[in-house]
Amino acid sequence: MRFIAHSARTAAVLAAAMAAPCAHAQPQKFPSKPIRMIVPFSAGSQTDILARLIGQKMNENWGQQIVVDNRPSAGGTIAAGIVATAPADGHTLMLHSVGHAINASLYTKLPFDTLRDFAGVSQVASVPNVLVVAPSLGVKSVKDLIALAKQKPGAINFGSAGIGSGTHINAEQFKVAAGINVVHVPYKGTPETLTDTMTGRIQFFFSPLVPATPFIKEGRLLALAVSTAQRSPVLPDVPTVAEAALPGFEYDQWYGILAPRATPKPVLDQLSKEIARILDLPDVRKTFQTQGAVAKPSTPEQFDAFIRVEIDKLAKVIKAAGARAD
Repeated sequence: MRFIAHSARTAAVLAAAMAAPCAHAQPQKFPSKPIRMIVPFSAGSQTDILARLIGQKMNENWGQQIVVDNRPSAGGTIAAGIVATAPADGHTLMLHSVGHAINASLYTKLPFDTLRDFAGVSQVASVPNVLVVAPSLGVKSVKDLIALAKQKPGAINFGSAGIGSGTHINAEQFKVAAGINVVHVPYKGTPETLTDTMTGRIQFFFSPLVPATPFIKEGRLLALAVSTAQRSPVLPDVPTVAEAALPGFEYDQWYGILAPRATPKPVLDQLSKEIARILDLPDVRKTFQTQGAVAKPSTPEQFDAFIRVEIDKLAKVIKAAGARAD
């Protein structure tokens, strides 16, 4: 009987020991601590505004602080490098732009693999650039601009907010699609480029929508087209480039959230659903409208697939332009 009792106690101890790892393996509640949202651009940028808006709504719903960490340098590659090597538990995220896909081809050497080292969480927004010219240029449409460029090959300049910026790659895509010979003039940022477009020092600029809109409404700039596949509700009377002259043309200054690649799928799915909820809130939609943005929630799988397509598409543009950032 003592042998039977001892065996029973031993079996119970073994069962408890075997059960212990299973208890530890149970997934922890997410989020279990503050979330770090890395932004590759400076405070006040559109990326930063979107990150802080989403972070505020996450905090209100989950009761965990979302810390926005601005890391503006090297076109966003430094910020992406931080995220690529962060713990893959969902508590480190990055809100990036189309620049993430551009950088895959723009830089010959990166400290990470753009596809292998990141997991898409959700696309956040679609934002057009607007093709603007000075009224004094004398063109009234995209077709007029293309015709002028073909009449004067190498004599028409376009501006950008810097080599490799979305405004640069957008114009290079337009250059290739239209088959025109125009000259790139890079600036330090959008304000300087808008000023020189208005004064006629450069002939056209694919500007971010929000900073250009006041000058368009004042008549100091003429909006010829928007770059996205659909018209912008901010400028509903302005056609798309595809409508105006180049069928199939599309350039989207999109934004989205990514995480380290090994982040568990249940966490990615939870984050994606939370972002979709936030993007459907009336006050968030109103803020998006003031930013010229259209909400674009997606599943992690949809965003991963979207990024792969964008990398391939933009790689062709960058190769044709001969653009390099290193």
